[in-house]
Amino acid sequence: MASPSNKGKGIAERSSSQPQPQPQPQPQPQPEPQQPQSPPNPPALSRYESQKRRDWNTFCQYLRNQQPPVHISQCGSNHILDFLQYLDQFGKTKVHVHGCTFFGQVEPAGQCICPLKQAWGSLDALIGRLRAAYEENGGLPERNPFAGGGIRVFLREVRDSQAKARGVPYKKRKKKKRNPMKSGDGTTGTSSSNLPS
Repeated sequence: MASPSNKGKGIAERSSSQPQPQPQPQPQPQPEPQQPQSPPNPPALSRYESQKRRDWNTFCQYLRNQQPPVHISQCGSNHILDFLQYLDQFGKTKVHVHGCTFFGQVEPAGQCICPLKQAWGSLDALIGRLRAAYEENGGLPERNPFAGGGIRVFLREVRDSQAKARGVPYKKRKKKKRNPMKSGDGTTGTSSSNLPS
């Protein structure tokens, strides 16, 4: 019997002294016909772009459901105003009516039967997205029904009435004025004390 250290040596010698079987040539696989590759996935849409697309599809579906159906080229401000009022049924903002005891209260003490409506900010943002989508889908900017004066007046009225009903006055944010003489490091422009001597 071979010692354990020579055991591996014998196996190696036997394998080299015996003729090695030649590998059988394997049949070449037939090339498969090329399937057309799908184009790479487009980049994921931003949250804004996705919402804009959903809003546009919803509005177009609303127009198709009208009796008779309305094509987007025939859409006017009256269709848009009807759409905005239709959306109120899905609103989540309590808007107190004039006769309600909670009218004008910021934090009402109890429940009431006043309707839930779309918040002004939501409607304003929706119109902004639809205005952009209209032009992206081939509409002319000068004929954009979402940019009409009637829509702006409606939104202003909704804003003011909701502010009164909820007791929350609307305050337009004022843009901060930039001081052109002030630099980012807290120093003022080029005064004589900042000039090299």
